[in-house]
Amino acid sequence: MMRFRHLAYFLFISIISFGCQQNAVIPRVSLEEEQLLLGNPSGATADAGNENNYLLTKPQYALSYSRDRGTPNWVSWHVSKDWLGNAPRQDNFRSDAMLPQGWYRVTASSYTGSGFDRGHNAPSADRTKSVEDNTATFLMTNMIPQAPKNNQETWANLEDYTRSLVQQGQEVYVIMGSYGVGGTGSEGTTKKLDNGHVTVPSRIWKVLVVLPEGENDISRITTHTRIIAVNTPNTNSIRPDWTSYRTTVDAIEQATGYDLLSAVPQQIQEVLESTVDTVPVK
Repeated sequence: MMRFRHLAYFLFISIISFGCQQNAVIPRVSLEEEQLLLGNPSGATADAGNENNYLLTKPQYALSYSRDRGTPNWVSWHVSKDWLGNAPRQDNFRSDAMLPQGWYRVTASSYTGSGFDRGHNAPSADRTKSVEDNTATFLMTNMIPQAPKNNQETWANLEDYTRSLVQQGQEVYVIMGSYGVGGTGSEGTTKKLDNGHVTVPSRIWKVLVVLPEGENDISRITTHTRIIAVNTPNTNSIRPDWTSYRTTVDAIEQATGYDLLSAVPQQIQEVLESTVDTVPVK
């Protein structure tokens, strides 16, 4: 009888142990880590002394901010079905309280009358799962002075295309940035706004890494992964067809000095970064 009890106890413990293993939570990256999964392109740090490469990490996106330019150098985020829902556009543009004390904070009215849009980097429509997520995209640290047609046509078309890929079963990692000085908006060419606190960029770029839905995303990036790199002038005479501005990641890196896919193995980087996307877009 005693041996039977020992056997029954052993079986009970085994069943419980197996059940715990089945229900174990698989560790996942944090939301902040998710937004920087491809790497930190400029080696930005959250050090107030790093005025022009200051790292801001939020659950919804991560960015490198330039105090002197009053704009982000780059913004990085992940687009998947987990981030899309029915939250309405909030339109609550405002200063970012996360900037270090004493730094000038660009306001909702800093672009008023300039002929440039408050152009999102991480788009409002990429963060519609909750009102909180959508609200985060309206911080001025996520904005650049963007020529209206560039923002409302060319860039809007690329953003719509990105979300269409997600609806088709893909997920997309995006890095967007700008560089140079001087753009042409609806009121002509301008270099600075807000009494010199905001620099108008001359070029706006974006890199997209497209993957089928899945887990362990970095390990699934191969030399056959689709990469879309786009670099446009910040002008109001821009063509609405973003595909005519496709380029290589290498070319953007050469122009900016960034390492855009630093978390991807070097041998894979070398192949992907030299490739121009040629997939037909309907």
